[in-house]
Amino acid sequence: MSPLLGCYALLPMNLKYLALGAVVALLGWFVYDSLSQPTGQDLPGNFQEVAAYRNENNTGPITRVFAVTVADTLWREMRQYGDLAPYTKYGTTKIYFFRQGQPVPKAVQPGEVNFSPEFNKYCLAKYEKEVMSNVSFKRYPLR
Repeated sequence: MSPLLGCYALLPMNLKYLALGAVVALLGWFVYDSLSQPTGQDLPGNFQEVAAYRNENNTGPITRVFAVTVADTLWREMRQYGDLAPYTKYGTTKIYFFRQGQPVPKAVQPGEVNFSPEFNKYCLAKYEKEVMSNVSFKRYPLR
C-alpha cells in the first residue's frame, strides 16, 4: 500500500468525505472554467469568419490569416476578437475586418499581400499579432 493511501486511511470518515467533496468540487470548477471561455461569437457585432489560411508547417512559425465581417465599426470589439484568435508563439496571426454587405475576399494567402488589392478600400481594420505576442491594430490600414 502506498504511503499516501495509508495516510488517507487514518482520517476520520466525515473528513474523508469532506476531502473527497473538495476534490470533486475543484475538478468541476476546472471543467466549467475550461468550457466557458469567451469566443469571438460572444462579442457584439456579429463577427463572421469568411476566409482563413493556416500554413502546413507544424515545426516552425505558424502563419494564420483571416478575413472577418462585422456589422459595424466596433473598434474595441475588433481588438478583442483579435485577442481571442488562435496564436502560436513565434508565429503570426493577421485578421482583416470588413463591413457586412460589402465585398469581401473569399480566399486569403500568406505573404505581404494577403488578398486581392481590389478589396483594400473595403478593409476597416487590421489586427496583427507577431512574434512574442507583439500586437498592432490599425484602422483603415490599406487606404
